[in-house]
Amino acid sequence: MGIETSDDAAIYKVTDDIALIQTVDFFTPIVDDPYTFGQIAAANALSDVYAMGGEPKIALNIVGFPNCLDPSILGDILAGGADKVKEAGAVLVGGHSVQDEEPKYGLCVSGFVRPDKIFKNYGCKPGDVLILTKQIGSGIINTAIKADMASDAAVKEVTKVMASLNKKAKEVVDDYPVNACTDITGFGLLGHCVEMAGASEVTFELNVHDIAYFEEAIACAKMGLVPAGAYKNRGYSCMKVDMEKVEEHFIDLLYDPQTSGGLLLSVEPQYVEDIMDAFEHKHMDTKVSVIGTVSEKSDKLIRLH
Repeated sequence: MGIETSDDAAIYKVTDDIALIQTVDFFTPIVDDPYTFGQIAAANALSDVYAMGGEPKIALNIVGFPNCLDPSILGDILAGGADKVKEAGAVLVGGHSVQDEEPKYGLCVSGFVRPDKIFKNYGCKPGDVLILTKQIGSGIINTAIKADMASDAAVKEVTKVMASLNKKAKEVVDDYPVNACTDITGFGLLGHCVEMAGASEVTFELNVHDIAYFEEAIACAKMGLVPAGAYKNRGYSCMKVDMEKVEEHFIDLLYDPQTSGGLLLSVEPQYVEDIMDAFEHKHMDTKVSVIGTVSEKSDKLIRLH
């Protein structure tokens, strides 16, 4: 599996029983605390392995760091990342650093998956139900934080969710057939839905009021606290989305670029109740929601209701 369908990671078949997953991701700080930044960046990089149905096994640090900052800051970033790698059950085996004008951190991650258990970002079937394992709106909440307009509760929620691994979510659906899966990151929910629906040659019917949002995200979106990336995402795929019935602030939320977002799963309807019960018993740190269904391909890839 390579780059043909914009999937989350590359997969190389080693034997009939094992395949190697390879991915890399890194970015600049989105929170002030170095340790928390390390956690979020690591969780984001590890997520691609879970989105392919695999288990991360080995991670390498990727670091850009300016010489004008105290080295202890870098130490805290690396400590946050190392703790997330350990939580994932993987091993951190070094990495590479360069001098840079601003801090950057992430991971190169290798994992394993059985070839018959790979999650792909295509394969959705008409009649499938769509499940999202984290609430959305992190970009909007982070914009509010920069403007000093977010409550302490909102800061706590968004930090906790961004730093949460998709490990539990992947473990839940291991026991069920998954027709397609991706993780929601920089393209926003709608951007990734367009990719998945397009690759599967189907249409997604999304119910915007059923989607789980961060507690203050709707109010912040109504105030216009929307990151520039949301508008870029909208410009990229808006012609493929029927959004006539939906209020503007919901469109902003659905295009909001996410950091370390949840898994979007397409599963057959007979499994949904059991899967949602399993999420309940897993004591997730995030909100899991049934956000829509899959229908036959129409003139639009996504229809919002």
